[in-house]
Order: sequence, then C-alpha cells, then structure tokens
Amino acid sequence: MIGASVFWHVAQPVTATAHPEGNPARRAKEDALRIVSTMRLGLFGGTFDPVHYGHLLLAECAREQCQLDEVWFVPAAVAPHKQDTPLTAVAQRIEMLELAVGGQASLRVSRIEADRGGVSFTVDTLEQLAAEDQGRRLFLIIGADTLEDLVNWREPQRVCELATLVVARRAGRPEPNFACLTGVASPERIAEFRRHEVEMPEIALASRELRQRVATGRSIRFRTPRAVEEYIRAAGLYRDTVEPVTARAEKRGPCGGGSKG
Repeated sequence: MIGASVFWHVAQPVTATAHPEGNPARRAKEDALRIVSTMRLGLFGGTFDPVHYGHLLLAECAREQCQLDEVWFVPAAVAPHKQDTPLTAVAQRIEMLELAVGGQASLRVSRIEADRGGVSFTVDTLEQLAAEDQGRRLFLIIGADTLEDLVNWREPQRVCELATLVVARRAGRPEPNFACLTGVASPERIAEFRRHEVEMPEIALASRELRQRVATGRSIRFRTPRAVEEYIRAAGLYRDTVEPVTARAEKRGPCGGGSKG
C-alpha cells in the first residue's frame, strides 16, 4: 500500500551532539505524523466521452463515503477496450471535464494518461503516481461490473497492490462480486476492498446515450452540466454518428464509464 511507514534502524548511541536524524524515537514520531497526513487520493478513469452527471455523482459519493481528500478524473488517451472505437480528441474530453468540475476544489482533472499517450493501462498510471509521491494513498474508483472484468486487465495483482479498490453499487442492486478477485488479491486485501464499497443513487445515464441524443437532435439538458452542453454545441461534437447498439457497448459501469484495463 502506498503511504508512509515507520522504518527502524540500528543507530550508534546518541550523544548530546548527535544529529536529530540519528534518534530512532524522533524519526518514528515524524513518520507517524506523515502517516496521519497521508493524502487519500481517488482516481476515476474512463473515456468521459462526454462527462455527465452520473460521473460527477459517483465521484462525490466516493469522496464522501471513503473520506477522500481529492478525486482525480483520469481520461484515457486510448482505452484498452476501445482501441477500435473512434473517440473525441482527448484534449476536448479534458476541456469538457474541466468545465464540469470547475469551482470544485476536491475534484480535479489529470492529464497523466493524455500526456503519456498510446493505450492507457491503469497499472502504468498507478505506478507513475506512486513513484511521483509516496505520501499518497491511492483509491481506484470502479463500477461493480468492471470489478468482474478486472482479472483480465494488465497486471491485475499489481493494480490491487497499488490502489485500494472503491467499488460503486447502485442502490437496490446486488452486492459486488468480490469473490472474483480470489487469486488476484489476498483475503485480507479483499476484505479491505469490501469496506470501501460505495453506494450511489440509481441514475440511468451513459455517455453513449448522450452522443446518440445529440446525433438525433434531442436535448441533453440536465444530463450534463450546462457548460459542457454548450461546449458540445459550439464544437459540433457528436452530430454525425449514430452508434449501433451492441452487447459490448451496453456493458457499462454504474454511470456508463465502462471498463478500463
């Protein structure tokens, strides 16, 4: 688990002139303070094409119920399960996200995967964030159906080591199937994931639905923030393509985010 820890070492007897860093008791106290102040960072990945109120509600439910300091939306450059699917340019998806979270200090948009480019694998993002700041404790926000697909991601064991899974379940829906992680994570780790399960209200929104509505000239009012709606209109996004319904397209998380390996 990413975070500070207490390191003891064999030291020479402390004298009046010894440097404070040579005092194990003082170092232990300082490390304990670092543990208390560890940043609890939630990560919410996806394509967000476009972002909608379901995404925002899930982020806020996770932030509140798991006592996260911040939640970062992490738009994929290219999602592993959508490599053959045309996506809106990642720069435009980022701009829509920034409009959606504007003014919310605890919600941010990360460019880490956009800047890295190529196919965006979650394990690579977690490794990079962990290396950049070991004072963060990482929480990965996913949907209940994505949980069952996680064993097919790149290095699922490492994903479970680097981040605490925060699994979202819609109110009234069955409990997430944490048993699917057997063999990927230890029983103790799975129990920790269960303690971080998040419940969110039923909200039937999906990015694919918004794209279809725009393409067929229907309103997306009150499905996404007004600033995002206006951006879509001004940029002429989603006007030309009506997507066919497929079994793969219909498999999605609690707010249409889909899976991301």
